[in-house]
Amino acid sequence: MNKEILKQELKAHLVSYLNILEYKPEEIADDMPLFGTGLELDSIDSLELIVMLEREYGLKITNPADGRKILVNIESMADFIIANKK
Repeated sequence: MNKEILKQELKAHLVSYLNILEYKPEEIADDMPLFGTGLELDSIDSLELIVMLEREYGLKITNPADGRKILVNIESMADFIIANKK
């Protein structure tokens, strides 16, 4: 799995699933924080991201502590997918 292609795909999914109108996928930096400063996502958005990972990549996040490590930015999400995709 090509990581750069995966990151572009994740950005497109992020904009689509969360209906983010302020950003185009290409405007989201790989290291831009998803929560707090950056995209300013909230807890509802985190649930949507978890659903997106399951639907698009067949990966589940069941431990909230893991979710906090995985859903940091596009880079961390891509690393998680690559490490766990079978």
